[in-house]
Amino acid sequence: MHVSWEEFGWERLGHSAGRRRLPVWDATVALVAGQDGALLYDTGSTLREGVELRTQAEALLGRRVTHIALSHPHFDHVLGTAAFSGAAVHGAVGTADLLVRSAEELRADAVRHGMSAADATAATDALVAPRHQVSGESTLDLGGGLQVLLANVGPGHSGHDLAVLVPGSPVVVLCGDLVEESGEPQAGPDAVPSHWPAALDRLLELGGEDALYVPGHGAVVDAAFVRAQRDRLAARFGVS
Repeated sequence: MHVSWEEFGWERLGHSAGRRRLPVWDATVALVAGQDGALLYDTGSTLREGVELRTQAEALLGRRVTHIALSHPHFDHVLGTAAFSGAAVHGAVGTADLLVRSAEELRADAVRHGMSAADATAATDALVAPRHQVSGESTLDLGGGLQVLLANVGPGHSGHDLAVLVPGSPVVVLCGDLVEESGEPQAGPDAVPSHWPAALDRLLELGGEDALYVPGHGAVVDAAFVRAQRDRLAARFGVS
């Protein structure tokens, strides 16, 4: 039986990609499907969400997710990763050490934002750190001529921001929380404001004027939105 992306609440982004805005924290996950492999960008905030995403991805594609890319090491984007046994997990260089070292901080942050202690503990106990760390850029061949680019464009929103470029018509740039549409970008204690505008310049350089830019929270935006947010961040943090 054919299952449509829309039945699961996913928004199509061109021929090979789609994304879903998850409940509670409105974090975006994205799925990129090649002929042979499939990449999931972020994994949800709990093991339960991770299992749901895995089930949906397998129903949509008829096969399993082969690669995970983590946009940055915040709880609402990484705590479902353990649901994807066997997938190769990618993150910006330094992400793995940070997740291993800061599991208790991650759990506490999740609880502070309203997650139950049981869900937070279960997810951090099963925490999966990336084995494939991206310094600069890395290309993944998903088959059928689809090669996606993983780009370590941070630091900015966090110390370890990883974007994904999906070629096609249109080009799709998965931005993580470097870009936010549903509210002002959040600068927590691990943000690096002095580099954030440059990270957005890099996203614009990668995607170009006609790309779709997928924020970590909120609706899909265009290059003009990213440029305007870049300028507001530069003014907010006193960066040229």
